[in-house]
Amino acid sequence: MVGAQLRRLREAKGITGEQAADAIRASHSKISRMELGRSPFKQRDVADLLTLYGITAPDEREKVLELARRAGTPGWWHQYSDVLPGWLEPYLGLEQAARTIRSYEVQFVHGLLQCEPYARAVIGIRHGQDPGDLERRVAMRMQRRQLLTGSDAPTLWAIMDEAVLTRPIGGREVQRAQLEHLISACDLPNVTLQIVPFHIGGHAATGGSFTILRFEAPDLPDVVYLEQLTSAVYLDKPTDLDNYSTVMNTLTIQAEPKEATPALLTAMLEQL
Repeated sequence: MVGAQLRRLREAKGITGEQAADAIRASHSKISRMELGRSPFKQRDVADLLTLYGITAPDEREKVLELARRAGTPGWWHQYSDVLPGWLEPYLGLEQAARTIRSYEVQFVHGLLQCEPYARAVIGIRHGQDPGDLERRVAMRMQRRQLLTGSDAPTLWAIMDEAVLTRPIGGREVQRAQLEHLISACDLPNVTLQIVPFHIGGHAATGGSFTILRFEAPDLPDVVYLEQLTSAVYLDKPTDLDNYSTVMNTLTIQAEPKEATPALLTAMLEQL
């Protein structure tokens, strides 16, 4: 996010990468690495670039400098680097920084809403049953889940296809535990759950699961996260954001209203 913001500021001023590099006494390749988020940020370099780009207001400068400081601080997930895929690490950082997380899930319950037995079953499917590896991954998922109940918790608006809730991941008891956990999650003031029922037929999200992250700083764009089997895609271009936002907004209308979710989950639980 820091790199993308620096790139947008530079391009808005019509400044070349070479000119930016001269301003911080560096090579053009360093500017490229910084803008791609592949190089650590020195506060002096970021401050000099902001001056070059005409960002002189103290509050505007501080927003970017604070992001740069946070980018250089290892997150809690670094302790799980042995089991953390490189493509997932940026997402965890973005998730921690987001003020609003909107997601549509078609296969599994969103990671922030998984109970421990369900998380263990999902991780076992995707990564195997090696005991040590499995427990490390489950511990990471449970620590990640604490984001929703922290003092500065973001808003989560999760829309799930009915198939997510009826698919017996881990067996009947695990399915029950997960439904009970979701019913409890409905009581959290920062969590909204909606279900897209089978009976509506086709719907807007024909492309599969996705997540939209929105940040507190108004000049930072949203990020769309698309997870694949062995990689992930991060989108922040305006056209992509507009398309995914339209789909998400349409889904909120096509799905059952949020007020109906506890009763729908309870009915599924009773059927088990």
